[in-house]
Amino acid sequence: MSRGIDLFDSTYSHFETEVLARVRGQTFGEDFGQNSWTTAEEYRRWARWIDLRESSRVLEVASGSGGPAIFLARLCGCRVTGIDINGHGVAAAVQMARAKGLADRTTFQVVDADSRLPFADGSFDAIVCVDSANHFPHRRRVLLEWRRVLAPAGRVLFTDPVVVTGLVSNEELAERSSIGYFLFSAPDTNERLIREAGFELERREDATDNAALVSKRWHDARAAAREALLEIEGKERFAGLQRFFSTVHRLTSERRVSRFVYLAQKPGQGQAPGSPFGGMIASCHAPR
Repeated sequence: MSRGIDLFDSTYSHFETEVLARVRGQTFGEDFGQNSWTTAEEYRRWARWIDLRESSRVLEVASGSGGPAIFLARLCGCRVTGIDINGHGVAAAVQMARAKGLADRTTFQVVDADSRLPFADGSFDAIVCVDSANHFPHRRRVLLEWRRVLAPAGRVLFTDPVVVTGLVSNEELAERSSIGYFLFSAPDTNERLIREAGFELERREDATDNAALVSKRWHDARAAAREALLEIEGKERFAGLQRFFSTVHRLTSERRVSRFVYLAQKPGQGQAPGSPFGGMIASCHAPR
């Protein structure tokens, strides 16, 4: 049975170190401070799906070290609020936003996303949650809370990277979830929960290939930086994370655990997609 290992606290505490920046560059190609299975190409495409504008108010759930939220604010000119339960991540996000000159368009708070959110009804035009919904024990309740804080016709985009789509052993499940709490789902579960929470599902796409590619690159980049990482992580944590990334790659490349992205909309009267807003940013409003 796999023992629990820390991915987040140590990563966020040492986020700006040269070795972690080098690993991210080799893993993602374009490093914008992500700590998930996503790439800049995915984020740009998803911003077009959501139809983000300068006027958009976006909530980034599980914002980590702030890179994706800052990326969206710079890409689309929108205002982004990031929430994360990890204080080290939020501190790193605040520092990064200041360093990049985007503190006026991004804010970050320590918030438990599995609880009632500290925002009024209809506070946001869009919600983004990438590769983190699987860490929340009460997904239906989380979706209902997202619906509450969304404005009418607001959109939510989230990914679930642990949909079980094949035969998986208990050892593999333990290794795949060794970095924290995980809630594995069955096919069609997210679709049902989206409907039950009062959303209209607009799009569902298989994004497993990206998880397989990123996990392999991450494992190999870490292996190449082994000696420097050992100084930060120690032998046990380094070895545990290497097993974790290897397991993710094996399960995704064999399509036994899959990653899906979901785009849903809250019903209601609102500005129709494609209608003009002041200061539209073309890069976020290209044809979907």
